[in-house]
Parts: sequence; structure tokens; C-alpha cells
Amino acid sequence: MERTEAGRSRSEPTPRWRALLDRALLGRSGEQELIDYDRLPPPPPAPRLDDLEPDLRPSLRWQPGPTPDGGDGAAAVLRADLGGPRVLAFANPKGGVHKTTATVLAAATAGSVRGRGVLAWDDNELRGTLGLRAGSARHARTIRHLLADLDEIETFDGYELSDRLDDYLRHASDGTYDVLAGEEDPRFAQKLDPYTVRRVLELVCRTHDVVCVDTGNNVESPNWRTVIQSADQLVVTTVPREDAAFTADWMLDLLEEAGLGRMVKNAVTLLSCPTPGKSPLLDDLAAHFGNRTRGVAVVPYDPQLESGSNIEYGMLHPATKRAWLQAAAMMLEPFAR
Repeated sequence: MERTEAGRSRSEPTPRWRALLDRALLGRSGEQELIDYDRLPPPPPAPRLDDLEPDLRPSLRWQPGPTPDGGDGAAAVLRADLGGPRVLAFANPKGGVHKTTATVLAAATAGSVRGRGVLAWDDNELRGTLGLRAGSARHARTIRHLLADLDEIETFDGYELSDRLDDYLRHASDGTYDVLAGEEDPRFAQKLDPYTVRRVLELVCRTHDVVCVDTGNNVESPNWRTVIQSADQLVVTTVPREDAAFTADWMLDLLEEAGLGRMVKNAVTLLSCPTPGKSPLLDDLAAHFGNRTRGVAVVPYDPQLESGSNIEYGMLHPATKRAWLQAAAMMLEPFAR
């Protein structure tokens, strides 16, 4: 991924993106196909949850679809043997697009079903907040402390490794997932070179089945590129706003130009609703990213997430939990056996 590619700028949206936004802003329907990428047409929508209020129903484009009640099939996917540890990279260079929230809730959802072996890692280079919003603050250790002792920790195995690594992790209040907090000092980012990042990933994959990584915003960072290239599943996070979705689209173009077209095609797009009302852009953006990525999940607004404080999975609205159950299953479905 060359610097010239990562640093390129676009003063105006591409024609296909401009047409999408113009039509969405005019309030036209997003149900018909918007863009021809010379790919397969988007899969049909998954079954909707009829017992929920309309504004809270999760919108999904996914094959194969979940079971009609939207719960048992998704839970079965999350409980399944994944064929080895799986790394999920949550990415969008734009800030404020719910990357941290998505990383935490994907880990919380998978952990609530699997019961163990799930980690959320805050790999944001600029004072990421995942360590503050998730996990109990039983200590103040971060990735910096782990790296200081990494040579020693890597020598352990099995239960001894899990026990030793646990000294550097925080835990969700319900114990369903672990947290590797980021370092608040931005100067520390220089130590997260590709070799070190791969060592950390290899270490946590020895103790956890699902590793959810908040990748931060710097696409030119060797750290960011290493996580993306090492990931089993790319999760594109965005909100139904023009600037957020345009940046996500730009990132996908960047990855395709860097030779990661297959990763883009197999990515999952997560559209998070930041307000109770339905955005006029939502349907069109879901259709747009449905053409670019393997699946699109829309997760509803939840007042419990609005404060920006601790994320307590157990306090979420039942509709939010169901939406996240479907979304997390969509992310892990290709690996479920």
C-alpha cells in the first residue's frame, strides 16, 4: 500500500457516488440497484423481526440468511467451531463512525454466546477510548506494558500463557470478553511497527478464538496496514452520513488498488444509526455497500450508547441485542463449521 495511494485526495466525489447521494437526498427509493460494479447483484434481504417496532428492526442483506426468528441460527453460527482463531478488523478512516462501539459490541455479542475466548483490542494510535468504554479498570496496564514484557510472555503456553497474559487484560463486567487497552501517549505508536503488531496478534490468537481490533484512523500507518492485511474479516463501520460513507467508500477503493479486492468483496458493512429517526440516506447507503461488500447490517439507535461512557451489553434494548446478534453472526459465518 504505497504512500501515494494512501495520501491521494478527492476534491469531488466520483460520479457513481455523487449520483447515489443526489438520489438519496431527493428522497428517492433505494430498493432498486444503484450501481453496476460488474459483480453479482446484492442478495435478497434477510427476514425481518415482525415483533419489533419498525424503527428498531435490523436491516440485513446476507446469504445465507438467519433462521426466521432471527436468533437461533445466528447464535449457532457464533457457537460454532471457527476453524482456528479469527481476527476481525473494524475500519473506517473517518472518526465518529462507531468503530469503537462496533468493536466492543461485536466482542460482547460473540462473548455472550461463546462464553469465553473473545478479545477486543484498541489499536487506535491517537488515544483510543476502547479501554475506557469496555472492561473493568482493575488495573491501568495497556499495550505498552504488554510489549515491555512480550519476550517473556511469549515463552509461556497453555494455561500458563492465559494466566500470564491475563495480567495485562481488562475484563467486561459480565466476564464475557477481554480488553487489551491502547496506550494514551501518542508517541508510543512509533513502537507498533509491523513486526511487533504481528507478534501481538499471534500471541492473543494463542489464547482467544475471536479477536476484534479497533484499527484507528491512519491508513498510512504501518500498524493499520498490518492489521488489515492480517485480518480474516474486514468490518467497514459507518453511520448514515455523507462524509462518513464517502470515507468508507474511499477506503475500499484504496484497498482494491492495493491488491486487496478479495478482502473488500468479502467485507461486512456495519451501518450504525446514531439517532432514533431513520436517516433519508440509510436505504440508499445500505444498497450501495451491498453492491460493494458481502453483507450489510444496520444496527439501531440505542439510548444506552449515547452518553459515550461505559458500554454495558446487558443494559441494551432487546432489539439492539438482536441486531448485534445478526451482525456478529454475519461477520463470522464464513468460518463457522
